Amino acid sequence: MQRNNRKELTFTLFKHDIEIDAFYNMLYQINDIILALFFIAGSFLFFKESTSFYGTILFVIGSFQLLIRPLIMISREIHIRRIKNR
Repeated sequence: MQRNNRKELTFTLFKHDIEIDAFYNMLYQINDIILALFFIAGSFLFFKESTSFYGTILFVIGSFQLLIRPLIMISREIHIRRIKNR
């Protein structure tokens, strides 16, 4: 990667220079943590019949989180290609 492209592949967030690749990887990991928490909480709610409806809602939310995973990586690829094609 050329040095000037390297500079273009960074941005500032809260006064810190962050590489685009690292940013999208961080988003991916945060999404996975939230996803796991939804599924864990949903699983515990299935132990009681009275809370199984709420467990189902958390599983549906977790399923949407699974959809977000590839969207994060696709966004990363598009972002990097746009910068490199300038």
